[in-house]
Amino acid sequence: MLRSTSVSGRGIRALVIANAAGAAVSMAFSVVGLLSPGLALSGGTDPVTPLTDLYAQLYAARTLPLGAVLLHQLLISRTGRSLTPLLLVSGVVQVADAAVGASAHNPGMAVGGTVLAALHLGLAARLARSAHGAGSNGVPAAEAA
Repeated sequence: MLRSTSVSGRGIRALVIANAAGAAVSMAFSVVGLLSPGLALSGGTDPVTPLTDLYAQLYAARTLPLGAVLLHQLLISRTGRSLTPLLLVSGVVQVADAAVGASAHNPGMAVGGTVLAALHLGLAARLARSAHGAGSNGVPAAEAA
């Protein structure tokens, strides 16, 4: 199941599980935002407008496919070749989400984006460091046999 990480070990497994959970939570918040866009507003005091609905739809259009692909790569895929770049993209997206949350004075979005960015970028860095021992399919030579 976790061979897609290109490395083995308990620490990596924990990072993979945390990243998968983070992607799933992000996707869940996106669905909640589609169903009730007002929940995404800071404090819930701002009125829901057509632009709020549009934002929720745009957020879901990005979050759901990116999260699904990330979950697939983390949990199902048997090669790790695309996982590191995917984690980098996901991490950058979360950095942007955290910045938007901070500028909108939405602490949940700022903290959530920061935590997910750290998880995604941390695992990407760990995989990149270990890539020098990986075989041509992204799996370490010892596991590829």
